[in-house]
Amino acid sequence: MADILIVGAGPTGLTAALSLAALGITPRIIEARTNASNLSRAVGLLPGSMTIFDHLGIAERVRGEAVTIEEARILRDGHLAVDLRLDADPDPNVRLLSLPQDRTEAILAEALAERGVTVEYGKACKGLIQDESGVTVAIEGGEEIRAHEVLGADGAKSAVRQALGLKAEGIELPEDWSIADVELAEPVPPATTIHLNGAHDAVFMIPMERSRVRLVSNTSDALATFGPGLAIARVRREAKFRISVKQVPTYRVGHVALAGDAAHTHSPVGGRGMNLGIDDAAHFAEALSDGSLAGYSAARHAVGAHTIGLSERARKTLLGGSGTRRTVGVTLMRLASRNPALARKLARTIILG
Repeated sequence: MADILIVGAGPTGLTAALSLAALGITPRIIEARTNASNLSRAVGLLPGSMTIFDHLGIAERVRGEAVTIEEARILRDGHLAVDLRLDADPDPNVRLLSLPQDRTEAILAEALAERGVTVEYGKACKGLIQDESGVTVAIEGGEEIRAHEVLGADGAKSAVRQALGLKAEGIELPEDWSIADVELAEPVPPATTIHLNGAHDAVFMIPMERSRVRLVSNTSDALATFGPGLAIARVRREAKFRISVKQVPTYRVGHVALAGDAAHTHSPVGGRGMNLGIDDAAHFAEALSDGSLAGYSAARHAVGAHTIGLSERARKTLLGGSGTRRTVGVTLMRLASRNPALARKLARTIILG
């Protein structure tokens, strides 16, 4: 019997596994995919995640590959409206980093393997049964895994959550969003740029490498919304997606807990989704280690609700409602960015929440 089984080997599951291993608890970790992901997906890493990575001994590896985002720029209908330094805080840890998710996952998996734990790929959870002493997880193909505790870190369509009969509560945004992972012919500055077009359309450009950027738009075509001006060498990937702003009512049922997108989802505005999952994972490992799992659900539900609220306020200010709300929000940010003290406070708020 495994002491702990983690379902899902994204950043949340891998962080949970590595955190447990660092605490002397050897988990099993399974993943429905047949191999590691090569998709960039989420890219932003906040100071809280880097503190966790410091404790896990991988922060320097991450910093060695990541781009430190030095500025945030907002363009309104092609004109620069806000230019805010994000690296002005005297604390060098108050920084926003950008790294493709597949590289974050690879670094976590390498560190986990160094501790003797490898991801078991091609093992999809098909259901589970609980009793007083633990959980039996059914794996596609007929295998069963018995564990004292299970962590569902298997994403927004979580099979573990479905097996628990839990429903994420909230709303689904009606519009299509889109992403593009693009290699450029020339290097880009280490700045996040937000292009606001008209009253509603927007596209975010986030550097991931010296000449590689992520575009995210609240329209169905990120490249078209960005418009001319990108010297594109290669489009690695384009995709459309819908956004759910949801959270489960409880993060733990019996011997089964949820973390990451299995427990909560929100818009990518603010870049907090992956970081919230990493934080869930570290807290789950600590709670399991010190015997405080009974408080895990309430504590993480509160943090999740707070983060969803931050993301929604930012989304509605920049992307939702009327053009007037967007104008007011951008104007206030422009005024703050011109005052050094207010600019540092604003940057700190954006980075730390």
